[in-house]
Amino acid sequence: MMTSLRRFVHLLILTPKGPQGCLPTIRVKYLFLAWLGILVGSWVLYMHYSSYSDLCRGHICQMIICDHYRRGIISGSSCKAQCEDNTLVLQQCLSSSPKHQVYSGVWNEKSVVIKCGIEEPGRGDGSPDSVLQRETTLFDKPSRGTSMDEFRGMLHNFLKSNLGEQPSIGTLVGRIITLADVNQDGKVSLAEAKSVWALLHVNEFLLMMALQEKEQTPKLLGFCGDLYVTQHLDHSSLYSLHVPHYLQSLVPQALSTSINQWLAPAWPRRARITIGLLEFVEEVFHGSYGSFYMCDTSPHHVGYNNKYDCRMAELHSTVSETVVRGFLKGRRCESNTDCTYGTDCTATCDKLIKQCNTEVVQPNLAKVCRMLQDYLLFGAPHDLRLDLEKQLRTCMTLSGLASQMEVHHSLVLNNLKTLLWKKISDTQYS
Repeated sequence: MMTSLRRFVHLLILTPKGPQGCLPTIRVKYLFLAWLGILVGSWVLYMHYSSYSDLCRGHICQMIICDHYRRGIISGSSCKAQCEDNTLVLQQCLSSSPKHQVYSGVWNEKSVVIKCGIEEPGRGDGSPDSVLQRETTLFDKPSRGTSMDEFRGMLHNFLKSNLGEQPSIGTLVGRIITLADVNQDGKVSLAEAKSVWALLHVNEFLLMMALQEKEQTPKLLGFCGDLYVTQHLDHSSLYSLHVPHYLQSLVPQALSTSINQWLAPAWPRRARITIGLLEFVEEVFHGSYGSFYMCDTSPHHVGYNNKYDCRMAELHSTVSETVVRGFLKGRRCESNTDCTYGTDCTATCDKLIKQCNTEVVQPNLAKVCRMLQDYLLFGAPHDLRLDLEKQLRTCMTLSGLASQMEVHHSLVLNNLKTLLWKKISDTQYS
């Protein structure tokens, strides 16, 4: 206090015009800060708009889908709601890729998530007719004259090439046929067959069909062509704060981590979410339709509901062991029928190779434990922390193909799940 007073008196005595002489300097300083704030704010708005316009093209998606529907090329349980009744409405854009359009939306006054894929905008001349012509190739199979038995054979061969020789493939074929029969007349029309065939080339949709009975799998609510509608998640990521890529250089990692820790649910609830995620890892390790690899274990692919039950928000980067083994043997993706990742197969396969095609594929459990390390250890009970750190370290050191270390993999997973469950069982969080 005395120091501040002495500085003020010194200012009055030594400043020729008294304190008024400093006012212009102070004004210039505030004007500079205001100008800097406007500049940064304008840049952020510009980047946000540029990113939005590049990533979010739902109007194109809807134009394509409804045009094909009106021309009788495609069909689906949500077509009428989207293209005639306008009861299925796209709202907030959640897309992270121009080719993978994701929106929150409303269907009959209930919150949903709407997903569709479109070609890269740089192809063709960019006109609506050019876009429609390119997208029509998605629905060129099966062709007119294909019998029901031939269509079943197409489905069986496709699933076999992507999921492997599984005894339950026939059951999955029946499930897909039932889904395709929108009007439930016991038959599958050409438009219905084209729609479900295009959808099966979307990796996430294929996994949703294969893992439909798993609690953590998003529930399919409807589809139209290759657009599909899933259940809404109260939380679509493990972390509340997601810094846009154009701001990541300005926001320190430590700051975003601290904010996410502060916004995170209570530790017992995080433990409950983790148990659900571990159960999903266990299910895809050896399931009815083979094993699956989680190539990208991002926190933004894992969500949960308002009861803190784990729900997978994204399944695009989860692929079958059959597909991964094919890539490990040097198999390349030459056409849509060679992979389940949509129309731009080559680029997707290259990305997949970078993520999964290594000399030794790291088990899903090790990747998930690495992702969960900070999420679980922050705020962990003191009497549990040492054991939890030990279990996570053991988990993260797992290596080798999961099929070659089945016993060790299951033991580590069960030990970690048991440790967490013991702490929250018989409490309000169980």
